[in-house]
Amino acid sequence: MRNGTPNFQPGRLGEARDSRGLTQVALAELINRTSSSISRWEAGDQSPEPDALDALATAMNLPVSFFLNRMPEHGPAPMFFRSMASMTQGVRKRSQTRLRWAQDVSLELQAWVDLPAVNVPRLDATDHREIRDEDIERIANECRAVWGLGKGPIADVLLVMENAGIVVVKEEVGSAKMDGVSNWSRADDRPYVLIARDKASCVRSRMDAAHELGHLVLHHALQARTLRNAADFKEIERQAFYFAGAFLMPEESFAAEISTPSLNGFLALKERWKVAIAAMMMRCANLGISSEEYHRRLWKHYSARGWRKNEPLDEILASEEPRLLARS
Repeated sequence: MRNGTPNFQPGRLGEARDSRGLTQVALAELINRTSSSISRWEAGDQSPEPDALDALATAMNLPVSFFLNRMPEHGPAPMFFRSMASMTQGVRKRSQTRLRWAQDVSLELQAWVDLPAVNVPRLDATDHREIRDEDIERIANECRAVWGLGKGPIADVLLVMENAGIVVVKEEVGSAKMDGVSNWSRADDRPYVLIARDKASCVRSRMDAAHELGHLVLHHALQARTLRNAADFKEIERQAFYFAGAFLMPEESFAAEISTPSLNGFLALKERWKVAIAAMMMRCANLGISSEEYHRRLWKHYSARGWRKNEPLDEILASEEPRLLARS
């Protein structure tokens, strides 16, 4: 690396730019430099002079020291995104960077504070095609048993996850198509989850959290390249959704409260279980409580009531908030 700022970390510049959703051209215009300069700095061929580094820090609202801090090695474990096919690359990069920053902050805090020990049951499957629905039901019940949750509704999903050593953050990411992202960090062998605030519904946020928990439990041993195949990705997502339903609505106790599946019946249960009516419909279908034909009819009535955009009680139930990092 030629003359410039000693100890400049090229990867930090790429992180900062991704976190702000800026292209190299856009950043160059902000600091009155050329895009080729930005490219050389990110590649490590050169480093910015002190005045250019100050301009970078100001433009991206970050301290100069950020660009001088070495990047921890978090390892190759995949990052699981919801709705990957419909999400722009910029939103994925922004969300990935912000989760990495949460991991970096956590590592710094752990030098001073003992976070809860990681206690997350995991399947050892290296191929998602080996995972059966029975396996998902079993491991969801195992999570509940290990965490002492019983068979009833979970009062606070995020608190349960944090008590099990999972670091959770919530942020607005600027896209309604991004729900969450999760990753196991090799730096501390700890799982991390970022939940998007852009959809503020309590039940939606709880389902997003349980979905990401499903990835952490079921898919931690998968290779990142598996996610690049559309068919594989679709099945991996289905499995995480199935886990979320099984975790939030255990078969034994939830099915006992369903006499005949109906929209009014689900609405009566929504405040108690704090899950969406749509999620209850899917759970009944997965458990065979609803026939395929009856399930289709329920969806038609659901749509006719205008519930696909907003369900009853969505504005009333309070969203859950992570506590662990803030308290630390």
